[in-house]
Amino acid sequence: MPPLSIMVKPASALCNLRCEYCFYKDVAQNREQSQYALMTRETAAALIKKSLSFADGAPVSFTFQGGEPTLAGIDYYRNFVADLNELNTHNSPVFLNIQTNGMLINAEWAQFFANNNFLTGLSLDGDFEANKFRKDEKGRNSFYRILKAAEILKKHGAQFNVLAVLTGYSSRKGAEIYKFFKSEGFKNIQFIPCLKPFGFEGDSELFMTPSEYSDFLTDVFPLYADDYKKGRYISVRQFDNWVRLWLGGAAEQCGMNGFCSRQFVCESNGNMYPCDFYCTDEYLLGNINELAFEDIAFCDTAKKFVNGSAEMPDRCADCEYLKLCRAGGCKRTRQSADYCEAYKKFFKECLPLFEYFDNLKNSKS
Repeated sequence: MPPLSIMVKPASALCNLRCEYCFYKDVAQNREQSQYALMTRETAAALIKKSLSFADGAPVSFTFQGGEPTLAGIDYYRNFVADLNELNTHNSPVFLNIQTNGMLINAEWAQFFANNNFLTGLSLDGDFEANKFRKDEKGRNSFYRILKAAEILKKHGAQFNVLAVLTGYSSRKGAEIYKFFKSEGFKNIQFIPCLKPFGFEGDSELFMTPSEYSDFLTDVFPLYADDYKKGRYISVRQFDNWVRLWLGGAAEQCGMNGFCSRQFVCESNGNMYPCDFYCTDEYLLGNINELAFEDIAFCDTAKKFVNGSAEMPDRCADCEYLKLCRAGGCKRTRQSADYCEAYKKFFKECLPLFEYFDNLKNSKS
C-alpha cells in the first residue's frame, strides 16, 4: 500500500479573512451546499479509523485546511490526536499538517503544534504590498498579523513553512519577495499560481499572464540556485521538484509528475472528494460516515479523475522540455491558464543552472 494522503476541512469553507482570490470559496459556491457545520468528533473518528484500516500500516498524512481550519477550535485537534493515538492499531507512521492564515495563532496553538509534531503552513504572499489581497473582514491587510504568527511559531519551536499565492501583481516582484522571505529567515517556501474562478474570462491583476509567470521564474530560480551553490539552501518546493525531475527522480508535489496523485479530501460533514480543487457535487466520492474507505477509493469517479489527469495535449509529445514540464503540471492550473510558453522560456533560459545540478549528481556517482 502506497502512502495515503488525506486533506481534512474541519471548518468547511468558513474563514476569518476575505482574500480576494480565495479558490475554495469559488469551489464551495459551485456545489449545491457551499458551507457545512463544523466537523464532529464522530465524523473525525470515522475518518481516522477507516483511513488507518485502509492504509494497513502504510504511512498516512492528515492535512487540515479550509477555509480556515483553526476556526474548528483547538479542542477539535486535541480530540483528533487522542483518537488517532487510540485507533492507530496498525501502527501506521502518521504525519500531521495544517495550512493556516495565522490570524488565531497564539502561544497555546503554537505549543500544541510543537508538542504534537504538526508541520504548519503559513499563508503569506510576500512583503506588505504583495500581501495586499489577503484582507480581514474590515478590508485591512493581514500582513503584520501573519508575521506575528510566524514569530510565535518560532518562539515555541513549531515547524512551519510559507505558502505564497502568485498573483499578476506579485509576479512582477519575484526577486524582491524571495529576498524578503530570506530576510525573515523563512527556509521553506511554496509559490502557487493564483487560480481563476471556474468559468472566469477576462483580465485582472490577480492572475498572471504567461509572460509575467516566465519573468517570475527566470528572476527567482537563479537566486535559488545561487543560494544552493553557496551552501545557504532555501527550499522552494516547485524548484526542488523540477530539480528532482531533472535528476531522473519523481516529484513529490501532486501534479508535477504529469498526473494527479491519488489523494482524498474530507469535508466537515464527511463528504469525500479526489482533490481540494474539485470538492464539487460532480466529483463527490461518497461519505466517510456511510461507506468503507475501499468503496470511496476505488469508485468509478475516483478512477476517472486520476486516469483523466494523465491526458496530454498533442503539442507536448515532441517538446524538449516534457521531462520537466510534464504537460503543464497540475490539472486545475492547466484549466485556469495556459503557461506553456512561460515554461518554455523559463527552461530555455535556466537550462545551464539545471545542468549544474546534473553535474552535482555526476560528481557524486
